[in-house]
Amino acid sequence: MDLLSIKDPSFLKNLSNEELEKLSREIRNFLIEKLSKTGGHIGPNLGVVELTIALHKCFDSPKDKIIWDVGHQAYVHKILTGRASEFHTLRQFHGLSGFPKMVESEHDVWETGHSSTSLSAAMGMAIARDLKKENSHILPVIGDGALTGGMALEALNHIGHEKKNIIVILNDNEMSIAPNVGALHSVLGRLRTAGKYNWVKDELELLLKKVPAVGGKLAATAERIKDSLKYLFVSGMFFEELGFTYLGPVDGHNFEELFENFTYAKKTEGPVLLHVITKKGKGYHPAESDKIGTWHGTGPYKIDTGDFVKPDHAPPAWSSLVSETVRKLAREDSRIVAITPAMPVGSKLEGFAKEFPDRMFDVGIAEQHAATVAAGLATQNMKPFLAIYSTFLQRAYDQVVHDICRQNLNVFIGIDRAGLVGADGETHQGVFDIAFLRHLPNLVLMMPKDENEGQHMVNTAVQYDDGPIALRYPRGNGLGVPMDKDLKTIEIGTWEVLKEGKDAVILTFGTTIPMALAAANYLEKEGLSIRVVNARFIKPFDEKMLLNIFAEDIPVLTIEEAILQGGFGSAVIEFAHDNEYYSTVIDRIGIPDRFIEHGDVDELLREIEFTTESVIQKLQLLVGEKSKGHCS
Repeated sequence: MDLLSIKDPSFLKNLSNEELEKLSREIRNFLIEKLSKTGGHIGPNLGVVELTIALHKCFDSPKDKIIWDVGHQAYVHKILTGRASEFHTLRQFHGLSGFPKMVESEHDVWETGHSSTSLSAAMGMAIARDLKKENSHILPVIGDGALTGGMALEALNHIGHEKKNIIVILNDNEMSIAPNVGALHSVLGRLRTAGKYNWVKDELELLLKKVPAVGGKLAATAERIKDSLKYLFVSGMFFEELGFTYLGPVDGHNFEELFENFTYAKKTEGPVLLHVITKKGKGYHPAESDKIGTWHGTGPYKIDTGDFVKPDHAPPAWSSLVSETVRKLAREDSRIVAITPAMPVGSKLEGFAKEFPDRMFDVGIAEQHAATVAAGLATQNMKPFLAIYSTFLQRAYDQVVHDICRQNLNVFIGIDRAGLVGADGETHQGVFDIAFLRHLPNLVLMMPKDENEGQHMVNTAVQYDDGPIALRYPRGNGLGVPMDKDLKTIEIGTWEVLKEGKDAVILTFGTTIPMALAAANYLEKEGLSIRVVNARFIKPFDEKMLLNIFAEDIPVLTIEEAILQGGFGSAVIEFAHDNEYYSTVIDRIGIPDRFIEHGDVDELLREIEFTTESVIQKLQLLVGEKSKGHCS
């Protein structure tokens, strides 16, 4: 079949199982070939080919709402809903999103990039359906890893209580991004090996009805027998007690089993949980044999060998630099404990886990829990390192405020993927953390200019004993600078001048320092002297240096790869106002008030005019205004 000719899923209704098997192979080959060039979430999608086809054959999207939790597994859905011809643009600038996107298709009924949201969304849609007296199926597809998220468990509780007609598809491949952990994972493991239980309850009820009942006493006895036998035969009692009809486990690569169970689920009143077993990476050996999550999401790769296409002799990845420095310090300090919410691979903590298995805790997709576990450790004079992506730290905001900062606990938060991350787009851009952290009392927030300063900041954070401290670091690799052999501490709240100048000052940090230096060097040839300051402590400020700058009464430009509203530049303006420097010219460059979509980071920065050229133009304007006596 020509996948590029698919317009909608209706063609599936007339295909035989043999034709569906052929289609499955074609889709897998298509994904392996296309993603070898663009990169993407290949493992999850290879695992749900048959499941996705079966869903679209048995149900009528978009009338029936298929809700993909996380969205990492929606590529097959995109192919079947007419987007195969766009796959060469996947995750690229102005191309096809790697996640469900409402503007792309009416079949994308829910947008997501963070896990564990599908069940709550499904409940909302089910309530709306019933209030509007409509007739449709609601089908959240959630992974076994995402089911460990607190929000998913809250939703299960609510759905079971309300008895809404929702068919939950539990896609169980024993992994989320990394191997899953926790007691619920163990429950699912027992279900996988317990053998099938589909319709035992109904069969028991039918059998008991055939027993001639004499009076209410025997009827009551029969009901008790049914309840007792249910515990003997029903392997899914965890979900049954929550109010769900449990079906499964079902082979997620077997069309007959899927069709049979979907048919039964349609006829069942109340919430149903269909437990489907799939193989992550199925059909491509390197992804299928992956045991640690390397093939969850990748860059380009060579199809024949599975080797990833990476530059030779690249500087160390930021995640590795930070985690390995923590590991180095942990050899000397037994109080250091590492915590991650299901990201041991992404946060490069495999080495720490191997060397210190009893001091490494992957808590699953449970960011709130991770933050408060770190707080609890800190109360006992331990040194917790919480490794978490900026975009996922948003999910633990209350715990950072209430449990960490309010109690002024010595938690070291490693904010990975800070700034624009590129291909994953809006849901993963780490641009909000400065704005939602800098106003919190007790918190120190810093970002290094390069990996050498980064290792010293890690040491500074570990040695710091006066409360919570957070280190932002970007996605990708460092600059390749020489590394000091011995670690040192950096005085909290101190900035450094990287280039002297008297006509204007740039205050910036992290990834934007090269841009600032390039602009200053260019303007130097034009006769302007621009000072560049590494404002490495976003909070607290180097108040002494900043007051001296204001006293010089020269223009100030702040640059941050983060949202402008409430960010670092806003803090500089507030500081100037509070210290009554009303005449100082201050301007800001940063991420505008909008969600930044997916694409190469450099292309995204050019689109929002966040470039060296923009810095040059802004400084020329500021210096010109100052010379004319204007101020802002």
